[in-house]
Amino acid sequence: MIIIGPPGAGKGTQANRIKEFLSIGNLSTGALLRDAIASGSELGKKAKGLVEDGNFVPDDVMIALVSARIEEPDCKTGFILDGFPRTLTQAKALDDLLEERGKQVEMVLEIKTEDDVVVERISGRFSCKTCGEGYHKAYKTPRTDGKCDVCGGSEFELRADDSEEKIRTRLSHYHRQTAPILPHYEKRGILRSVDGTKDLDNVTQEIKEVLASAN
Repeated sequence: MIIIGPPGAGKGTQANRIKEFLSIGNLSTGALLRDAIASGSELGKKAKGLVEDGNFVPDDVMIALVSARIEEPDCKTGFILDGFPRTLTQAKALDDLLEERGKQVEMVLEIKTEDDVVVERISGRFSCKTCGEGYHKAYKTPRTDGKCDVCGGSEFELRADDSEEKIRTRLSHYHRQTAPILPHYEKRGILRSVDGTKDLDNVTQEIKEVLASAN
């Protein structure tokens, strides 16, 4: 399964929940890169240099990381791809990789969310500067104003890339590069969509209904 949607759609949260109730592997590209870099492997060293230089990790490196990861035990009965593929080129490369192993993408789950909702969600996030506990201006504020629930810290910060301008730039990249892969899967009849503007639990329930109808 591939889970796809704009930044802030809740893909990571839903992928973790799907992983739990289906007992399958969850392949987050961010985690793949971090694990590869931490391992010190040749592939990890290559990825580390690219990431540190602020460059995009090329398709061949990402495909190699995915190829190695899907051979691990938790992926034997299936897996979710979160954050990959991001382009049509990557989608076609993934098709080839899976075909070599006698597998195929069985479902693409799109979490549909309007841009303004994404901007509200992401731009409202902030965290404790001391312990990193996350909050949101509208959905999760500290129980005591100005005091972290976890460590009692009084200093908070916003992520540098969570400004509205940068969020809209990321959304523009998504619409230009990633959204065009959806027709690639739609024509194969494996694209399903859920409403990502709902709260997390309702989105999870909708996903469960989609999965049940596919079996």
